[in-house]
Amino acid sequence: MKKALMVWGGWDGHEPKACVDFFAEFLRSKNFEVEISDSPEAYTDKAGMADLDLIVPCVSMGAVTDEQQNGLLEAVAGGCGLAGWHGGLCDSYRNNVDYQFMTGGQWVSHPGGIVDYEVKFLPTGDPLTAGLKDFKIKSEQYYMHTDPSNEVLATTTFGGEPFAWIKGTVMPVSWKRAYGKGRVFYSSVGHVRADFDTYEAAELVRRGLLWAAR
Repeated sequence: MKKALMVWGGWDGHEPKACVDFFAEFLRSKNFEVEISDSPEAYTDKAGMADLDLIVPCVSMGAVTDEQQNGLLEAVAGGCGLAGWHGGLCDSYRNNVDYQFMTGGQWVSHPGGIVDYEVKFLPTGDPLTAGLKDFKIKSEQYYMHTDPSNEVLATTTFGGEPFAWIKGTVMPVSWKRAYGKGRVFYSSVGHVRADFDTYEAAELVRRGLLWAAR
């Protein structure tokens, strides 16, 4: 049985507990032992962290101490997987650049707020996206700063509203990457729990969780 730690908190508007519970049920169905915590203090338990196969942070706009961050960085660099979605992974700790270096991206804007947009999968032949079809969703379309070393799985293209200068900008939506010996997966879709009622949005994260796990 593999072990996963899911940590939720931060801004309630992202419905972190509801999203964590949704994917915790999936992980348990795949024979994971799942621990759920509402504090990054869990990252300081060195013995417990060393025994994990997967970490799933869901903490938007939160704060983390150096000790807590270092516990997380060391676990992933040592081979534990890291996976997540939306602001829960890539807008968690805005002042912690080492954390952002690990995740491969950081949210900077969602032009227009809740908008209709399309997610397109790249024809990479990657098993993470095999058989998934491009999809449309009404949610926050994330504008991000991303690491060029990411292996991009899906993108979205911005229109010119409300900022004309970003019209036509193609932005990564989902990627995978390495951090030390660990595997990292991210999808920017998932502003609220209901976003995962869209099959492709949920299935992409499900596959990413399993792929990232040690």
